Amino acid sequence: MKKLIIYLSATETMENHALETYPEECCGFLYGTEGDVREISHAGKTKNIKSENKRKKFKIDPLEYLRAEKYAMANKLELLGIYHSHPDHPAVPSEHDRENAVGYFSYIIVSVGKNKINNIRSWQLNDQREFDEEKILESKHMKVNT
Repeated sequence: MKKLIIYLSATETMENHALETYPEECCGFLYGTEGDVREISHAGKTKNIKSENKRKKFKIDPLEYLRAEKYAMANKLELLGIYHSHPDHPAVPSEHDRENAVGYFSYIIVSVGKNKINNIRSWQLNDQREFDEEKILESKHMKVNT
């Protein structure tokens, strides 16, 4: 299991975004550094442009990926992944998530209910195009699956 550290400010951004957009899925970018342990120091919100069924799916404008890469370079960070929420569902990737994932990225999923965060889990696609869970080593005082 790969290891991941999420800074408090990034966790708060993801949680607040998930609560703001509930009952629709939110989405955004994960920035940080890569070493022995992947460190997510920043999370940046973006808009879910999915035209329908935003309660169960998200889509990010391709131009936003370019902006995210530029932001990372300008701030001496790496674009390390995507976060999104699962309203009223577990923080486990869906088939839609798997079909749209790329191998290098971390995919943090925030399980959110009305006015509450249930938990946060992180996943990475392996060579067989299946998700492996990343162990979150540090995070805010929330329920983190270990």
